[in-house]
Amino acid sequence: MDPRFEDLFIFEMANNHQGSVQHGLEIIHALGEVARKYKINAAVKFQYRDLDTMIHPDYIGRTDVKHIPRFLSTRLSRDEFYTLVQAVRDEGMHTMCTPFDEISVDMCMDHGIEILKVASCSATDWPLLEAIAATKRPVILSTGGKTFSDMDKIYNFMIHRNVDFAMLHCVGLYPVGYQYVQMNCIDRIKNRYPGIPFGYSGHEDPNDYSIAQMAVAKGASILERHVGLATDTINLNSYSTDVRDVHKWIEAVLNARTICGTGKKFIPNEELQSMNELARGCYAAREIKTGEVIHREDVFFAMPCSDGQMTSGQFQDGIMASQDYAKNVAIYEQRKVTLAQDTRSIIHDVKGMLYEAKIVVGPQFELELSHHYGLEHFRHYGATIINIINREYCKKLIVVLPGQQHPDHYHKVKEESFQVLSGTLTLTLDGVTLDVQAGEVVTVERGMHHAFTSKEGCIFEEVSTTHAKNDSYYADEKIAKLDLMQRKTILENW
Repeated sequence: MDPRFEDLFIFEMANNHQGSVQHGLEIIHALGEVARKYKINAAVKFQYRDLDTMIHPDYIGRTDVKHIPRFLSTRLSRDEFYTLVQAVRDEGMHTMCTPFDEISVDMCMDHGIEILKVASCSATDWPLLEAIAATKRPVILSTGGKTFSDMDKIYNFMIHRNVDFAMLHCVGLYPVGYQYVQMNCIDRIKNRYPGIPFGYSGHEDPNDYSIAQMAVAKGASILERHVGLATDTINLNSYSTDVRDVHKWIEAVLNARTICGTGKKFIPNEELQSMNELARGCYAAREIKTGEVIHREDVFFAMPCSDGQMTSGQFQDGIMASQDYAKNVAIYEQRKVTLAQDTRSIIHDVKGMLYEAKIVVGPQFELELSHHYGLEHFRHYGATIINIINREYCKKLIVVLPGQQHPDHYHKVKEESFQVLSGTLTLTLDGVTLDVQAGEVVTVERGMHHAFTSKEGCIFEEVSTTHAKNDSYYADEKIAKLDLMQRKTILENW
C-alpha cells in the first residue's frame, strides 16, 4: 500500500475555488492550518478538465445543460491551477487531482500531482483509465453508481496493470440521504477486493458526522469531503463543508478511530482490576489441612476476591492444599496447567485463526502437531499440519502461530509448493529469506533446505507429491535423532 493512503483525509475543492485563485488560496491556507493542528495525513484534491475538447462545441455557451455553465464560469488556466498546486505543497499537504480527460492527465503530470483520483462517473471510462494507469501514479477510485460487476472489472483492470490503487464506497447523490448510503457495501468491498486500501467519499449533509464515523467503524482508512469557503457573495452547496467548520469533521473521524482501535485487543490494567473486583473468589467450605486433596464440595465461591486468591474460574477439582485453611478462609493455590490443557489451548488458537481467515476444513482430516523440541515448547518451535489428501498428490494446510518457528529441513522424496492463504510467511529457502504474501506461491524442490516463521501468524496450503514418513531431514542433529513419534502428536478429532 502506498503510505500516502494510510489514514488519509481528502479535501475535495472541486469548483469551490469559484474560478478565483485568491479564493482557492484562502481555502488551501485554512486547510493547511487545520492539517497541522491535528497532525493528519491530508490531501487537497482539484478537478482538471480540458473544457475546449471535453465539451462538444455546439454546447459551448448554452445554459440548458446541467454542469456545463458551472464548469465554464469557474474555469482556471493551467498556470492558475499550478499556483494552487504549489500552495498545497507549501502547506505540507499531498497534491491530488481528478482528471476527466486524457489532456488533463498530461496536465497532472506536468504539475507533478502525487495522487490521481478517478471520479465515479469516469470509473468505467476505459480510454481515460488507460491513460491514468500508464502514469504509474497511485490512484484512488470512487465507485458511485457502479455495480459490483462494474467494480470487478475496475479492480482487475488496475491489478493487471500493477497500479497501486484504493477504492472508495460512494453514492453519487448530492446530498445523499440515509436510505441511500448503504455503508455495509464497505464490508463487501474489503472482502471481495483483498489487498487494497478502501474508504468512503461522502456527499452527506456537512453537519452530519455520523456517516463518516460509521465508515471508520467499517474499516475505512480514506475519507473524502467536499470543502469550500462561504462569503457574503458565495454560498456553498448542500454537500460541502465550510473550511471554518472542517475541524468538526476531522475530530469526529479521529474520535471514531480512537473508539474503534486497531483490532489488536489489549486489556488495560484498569479493566483487569475492574473485572477482578467483580470476580468470585474461592473459599474453604470446611477446615482443610496441608496436603489434603481439595474437591469441589470442599469450597464455595463468593465475592470479594482478593489479590492472589484463586478465582472460581481458576479452581480445579483435585488440587492439593499447600497450607492449612480454616473454614470460610480464602484459598490461595495455583492452578496446574497440564500438557493436555495446553494442547487444547493450542487447538483453540488454531481454530480461531482458521475461523478468522474464513477457511473451512470440513470434518474429515487428520491433525498433526509437529513439535521439534517437545510439546511444551510448541508455541516457539513447530507447526500445526492438517492432512487433507495424501495420494499420488498431497494437500495439507499448515498453520503457523504468531512467532512460531519451523526449523531448517529438507526432503529427498517430496517436492512441495506453498501458497499463503492468510498472513505473511517468512520463508528461508537455501539461505535466501522471502516474505511471502497472501496469494503468492513458492515451490520447494527436493533437497532444498527450508525453514519458516511468521510474526503475526500465517496459514498456507501445501500441495506436493505423495507425503512419505521419515522424509524430513533436519539440520539440527537434536531433531534428527528423535523418533518420529517424539516430535509428532496426531489428533483425529478436535
